[in-house]
Amino acid sequence: MSKWPFEPPIATMEARVKEKPPEPPGWRYEPKWDGFRAVAWSDDVRLDSRNQKPLLRYFPELAPALAQLPSGTVVDGEVLVVRDDRTSFDALQLRIHPAESRINLLAEETPASLIGFDLLALKGKDLRSEPFAERRKHIEKLFADLGGPWHLTPSTEDFDVAVRWFDDFEAAGCDGIVCKKLDGPYVEGKREMIKWKHRRSVDCVVGGYREHKDGGKIGSLLLGLFNADGELHFIGHCSGFSDHDRVELLKQFEQLRSDESFGFEARMPGAKSRWSAGKDLSWTPVRPGVVVQVSYDQLTESRFRHATRLERWRPDKDAAECTMDQLDHPRGPGFADVVSS
Repeated sequence: MSKWPFEPPIATMEARVKEKPPEPPGWRYEPKWDGFRAVAWSDDVRLDSRNQKPLLRYFPELAPALAQLPSGTVVDGEVLVVRDDRTSFDALQLRIHPAESRINLLAEETPASLIGFDLLALKGKDLRSEPFAERRKHIEKLFADLGGPWHLTPSTEDFDVAVRWFDDFEAAGCDGIVCKKLDGPYVEGKREMIKWKHRRSVDCVVGGYREHKDGGKIGSLLLGLFNADGELHFIGHCSGFSDHDRVELLKQFEQLRSDESFGFEARMPGAKSRWSAGKDLSWTPVRPGVVVQVSYDQLTESRFRHATRLERWRPDKDAAECTMDQLDHPRGPGFADVVSS
C-alpha cells in the first residue's frame, strides 16, 4: 500500500491567460517558468508530466532529488535545463530521446533542475483542500531542508514586486507571472490560476505558406525576418484565420509562389524532428514582399515559441525594413539570482 494519501497520476491545476493581472487583495504572485510541468512523488520516486506521462526515464539524474522528499510527499513543479544562467527550452526538448545511451549522455552534459511551486501532500497528509497560503508555508519549510537540484520558486503578495518581476525576471527564462488565490484549494484539471504573460509585436515578412489539411485554403503563413547577411530567417508561423479569409489568402499567395524565399539555415520550415509525429510539414515559398504585424508571447533561440496572432497587414512597410533587430532580448538577473530571491 502506498504512503501517499492519493494515488498517481493526477491532473495538474492549470491557468487562464490574461493580459492584465488581478490586483490585491487575495492574490499571490510567482514567476512563470519555461520548462516541463511535472509532479514529483516520493517513495517509489516517480515524475509525471502535465499529461500524466512518466518523465523520469528521460531525466534519470533527478531520481536522487526525488528520494530527498519525505515519505508520502507530492510536489507540483517544473523540470528545467539551465544554460548560461537562464532556462533553455531547446536544450530541455533535446532531453526527450528514445535511446537510453543518448539520455545518459545528455544527463551528464545538460543536467536538469527541479523547481517547486506547490505542495499537494506532505508526509502522508493530503494538502489539496488547504488554501494556497497554507500550502506555501508548508513548501517553504520543506524546501529549507532540500538541496540541489531542487529550487523553490519566489513568491510574493506585494503587487509592486510582482510588476517588477514581470520585467526583470524575463532574462532568466521566465515568460510572465502566475497569479494564485491565497484562499484557493488545489483543483485538479481546472484553470484556477491566472497567467499574466508578455505580449510584443513585430513586423514580419511572409516567406511561404502551408495549405490547410482540408485543401483549398491557407493553413498557416510562414514568417521571416532579415538577418545581418540579408537572408530571410524563418522565425515562426501565423494561423487562426476564418474559413473565408483562408480561401481568399490562398488565392492571393498562389500568385506569389517562388522557387525559394528563406535563406539556408539549420532550422528551416518543414524540417523533420521527433516532434513532427508524422504531420505533413510541406510548404510553398513565396516572394518575400508581403509584410504583416504580428504579436507573440515568447522567443526561443530567435524563433517564436508559439503561433503568433495577426494584428494587421502592413502594405505601407517595405519588406527590407523587417530585420532581426526588432526582437527584444530582455536583460536582467540570471536564474541563480532569481531563485535566490
